[in-house]
Amino acid sequence: MNTHTWTPPAGTAGLIFDCDGTLADTMPAHYKAWRALLDRFDIPFPEARFYAMGGMPTASIIRVLAAETGVTVTDVDAMVHEKERTFLTHLDAVVAIEPVLGIAAAYRGKLPIAVASGGYRDTIARTLDRLNVRDWFDAIVTAEDTPRHKPEPDVFLEAAQRLGVEAVKCVVFEDTDIGLEAARRAGMVGVDVRPWVTRPG
Repeated sequence: MNTHTWTPPAGTAGLIFDCDGTLADTMPAHYKAWRALLDRFDIPFPEARFYAMGGMPTASIIRVLAAETGVTVTDVDAMVHEKERTFLTHLDAVVAIEPVLGIAAAYRGKLPIAVASGGYRDTIARTLDRLNVRDWFDAIVTAEDTPRHKPEPDVFLEAAQRLGVEAVKCVVFEDTDIGLEAARRAGMVGVDVRPWVTRPG
């Protein structure tokens, strides 16, 4: 899939991109960081489950998994910071998802574009810097910016507001069911990028 085979639906006034697994193939690096953290707590996190929970903030995932396994976690914030720090040590493994980044490149300066992610601001900024694209985006909305997270629509609605574009005129690019559901609830067209992403193995 390349930019020449995707054109915005009629009436599109803004494009919104998830980051992890959509613009950047960060998921293998995130999974390594998760395993390093959760193995110490004997909390299982199968890879399929990891991908299914994509788009949820780290703290939410920790609380869900701990509750399911009956493990008591006393300092979720500390666990979040440890996991994000560990991820950043794997940043050199992060690569662009070219078909999606190509769409952002084709429409930057032509339509308002934003990043809307369940990740944390510093981690998302560092990821976009790794791809040298942070300055492409007119708005960057992260987990800190909304009280509710995907599959709730808040992050996408906030991005549309910051772009000055009506929600129903936005197209969202996502790689998870949770994210696509959030786009649907926001009244936006959702584009599933998973068919465009090839991962080794």
